[in-house]
Amino acid sequence: MSVNLLLFKITLLLYFVATVFYLIDVLAQKDVAGKMARWVLSGGFLLHCITLGARWIEAGHAPMASLHESLSFFAWAIVGIFLLFDLRYRLAVLGAFCTPLALGLMIFSLGAPREIKELNPILDTWWFPVHVSLAFAGYAVFAIAFAAGIMYLIQERLLKKKRFSGLYFRLPALNTLDSINYKCLSFGFPLMTMGIVSGAIWANMAWGGYWRWDPKETWALITWFLYAALLHGRLTVGWRGRRAAIFSIIGFLCLLFSFLCVNWFLSGEHSFRALAGG
Repeated sequence: MSVNLLLFKITLLLYFVATVFYLIDVLAQKDVAGKMARWVLSGGFLLHCITLGARWIEAGHAPMASLHESLSFFAWAIVGIFLLFDLRYRLAVLGAFCTPLALGLMIFSLGAPREIKELNPILDTWWFPVHVSLAFAGYAVFAIAFAAGIMYLIQERLLKKKRFSGLYFRLPALNTLDSINYKCLSFGFPLMTMGIVSGAIWANMAWGGYWRWDPKETWALITWFLYAALLHGRLTVGWRGRRAAIFSIIGFLCLLFSFLCVNWFLSGEHSFRALAGG
């Protein structure tokens, strides 16, 4: 077993332990479990940084080209963005919704082909890590909005049915969740926009055109319009609460489809086969 794979598996284990602790905090209402989850997750994130660095050295390029690398990087971005939000809000319950998502990505990453293939020459440029990092940073912020949206709908349903259970007291107030949703949109949308713009500039340098209507480009644009509509609705019409939560959930599901299904099943310049040069 390579050092990189060993580090990856230990990181996955730490994310699993953190997820269990977060769930215990929410379901069993054990505050100490939430504190332990925070420390374990932070340790896992630091180890994940080392893991990605080791993969970069081993592969000789930014660890974002293959399905295995992309899933791992996406999980790393989600955990990193969540920890930043956690510094501000200190909501263990948010971790109970975010860490399972990162853990799932890591599990799928472990099952994906891990061999290092020769990089497509088009990717041998500093635009590659810049474009992908901006895109994944936006994706990770929207993952937090997705979690906040689900929490909002659950809390709203508990309020309407007057089910004041343990989960009700663990979930934040609706205004807090809506505030998190808006902050995610405020940060995530510019990051996604910069990711698309940097990709267009890179495409012009590589293929002589800013936009080629590649399946990934098309779906990225569709996703961008969804979040643009949500931002426009918030700023001009006053969309808040349930509608904003539903839009955030739909937008993230569309984003996942664009990242996983389009990249894997549809042919194009952004398919994982093309990125690996195969």
